[in-house]
Amino acid sequence: MEQETKCIQAGYTPKNGESRMIPIIQSTTFKYDTSEDMGKLFDLEASGYFYTRLQNPTNDYVAAKLTALEGGTAGMLTSSGQAANFYSVFNIANAGDHVISSASIYGGTFNLFNVTMRKMGIDFTFVDPECSDEELEAAFKPNTKAVFGETIANPALTVFDIERFAKAAHAHGVPLIVDNTFATPINCRPFEWGCDIVTHSTTKYLDGHDATVGGAIIDSGKFDWMAHKEKFPGLCTPDESYHGITYAEKFGKEGAFITKCTAQLMRDFGSIQAPMNAYLLNLGIESLAVRVPRHCENALKVAKFLEANPNVTWVNYPGLESNKYYDLAKKYMPNGTCGVVSFGVKGGRKAAEEFMKHLKVAIIATHVADAHTCVLHPASSTHRQLTDKELENCGVGADLIRLSVGIENVNDIIADLKQALASI
Repeated sequence: MEQETKCIQAGYTPKNGESRMIPIIQSTTFKYDTSEDMGKLFDLEASGYFYTRLQNPTNDYVAAKLTALEGGTAGMLTSSGQAANFYSVFNIANAGDHVISSASIYGGTFNLFNVTMRKMGIDFTFVDPECSDEELEAAFKPNTKAVFGETIANPALTVFDIERFAKAAHAHGVPLIVDNTFATPINCRPFEWGCDIVTHSTTKYLDGHDATVGGAIIDSGKFDWMAHKEKFPGLCTPDESYHGITYAEKFGKEGAFITKCTAQLMRDFGSIQAPMNAYLLNLGIESLAVRVPRHCENALKVAKFLEANPNVTWVNYPGLESNKYYDLAKKYMPNGTCGVVSFGVKGGRKAAEEFMKHLKVAIIATHVADAHTCVLHPASSTHRQLTDKELENCGVGADLIRLSVGIENVNDIIADLKQALASI
């Protein structure tokens, strides 16, 4: 099936007389006839459900749809994109281990890695995504367990060179994890370029309507854990909490990562997505292939308008031919990048705040990547926990305005920007 068809039909196939829509299984627990039947689930000897903190049928239907869209072999939903990124790393990196990450990532993820996970004993090295091959090579250590990046960084809009970083990661026997939130599987499928694990904040384009917070992890099923078993004992040695199961042996390359992530991390942390949220997420995904091209079309027109406006000092949008990531964007996302545009106005921080006060169509909100046009000043909101140097490293200057272009009529969006820019 093509992507448009998968958005509608993948993950759930109703039988004769069953609900066309994915059913909402709003239940914490599930009934079994015997203790032996339930025991097989706890031993991972049979598939099924016993407690929604670990798995729920509604969630699994939606995860299966996302897995099909990304071209993976197994997937799971989480309560947020932050939970997805945390699980994807913590599933293979523990205290005493090391992870390499692009420095150009979402501020919340940077803080998760640089502060919270450091407290857990995991070391991180942040590299410039445009670093030289020698600098990238120097970042690896004997205890490196993964490499992480974002397809399109939020809000710096850096385009991550997936193929290059995948080759470097694989040369050192570790997987590449890519957050594909902004591009979505409609515009980019990182697995086709060597990525091993994909994460999403489903809160953004996948949901698309400001309705639910959520996350997802998808496994490509291609990384050979047993070939590097000395690096990944959690996957390649017996798990005593599950009667000595070795995930990589029992579930193979295709299922080991997600099974361990569910059986261990979701069991212990419980960052599950509510079934009702998963149902709403599915509604958003059904229109994903229609919405994403409209976002990209509108954003490109807006970016070109901003580029020509005298009150705008700079514009950053990978779809512009003047953008330094244009060629890389065309390589990985030939049909469009995303609906987010970053720019600066004359007068810096104060002028940016004044500009936003005059907007009428675009709303000031912390959110991004949904049907509404939203605007934000990251340095004073989502990224305010970062120092000036960290802001610079993330590509988020104090004058940066992040504009998430929605699917309204583009003429109305441009007219709104025009009158607000005129006010400064």
